Amino acid sequence: MALNTNKNVKLYYSIKEVAAMFDVRESTLRYWESEFPHLKPKTVAQSVRQYTEKDIEQIRTIHNLVKVRGFKLAAARKMLNKNRAGVDKSSDILATLISVRDELKELKRRLDSLV
Repeated sequence: MALNTNKNVKLYYSIKEVAAMFDVRESTLRYWESEFPHLKPKTVAQSVRQYTEKDIEQIRTIHNLVKVRGFKLAAARKMLNKNRAGVDKSSDILATLISVRDELKELKRRLDSLV
């Protein structure tokens, strides 16, 4: 068995950590679990949820559809069932565009401070 030298990689995240990542309430994540059957984090003693990277990617996709793009839950569920690959791809593209926008804003701010 190989030794994991990357100490920054976590196997499981708590519901509190995941909620902070997406700036939503913990109750929202629990509700999404009931609305999206493919979202099933591991549960341990006393229903403590443990989210993997795969679960976080699914939440990222749901968050993109519901919070960013404004879909209703039923429409988001339908989109995921119909075209999962397309939704994932558009989610990745949107994340990249947001990252580029933020970098451009920072660059503009730095240039404005030079003038």
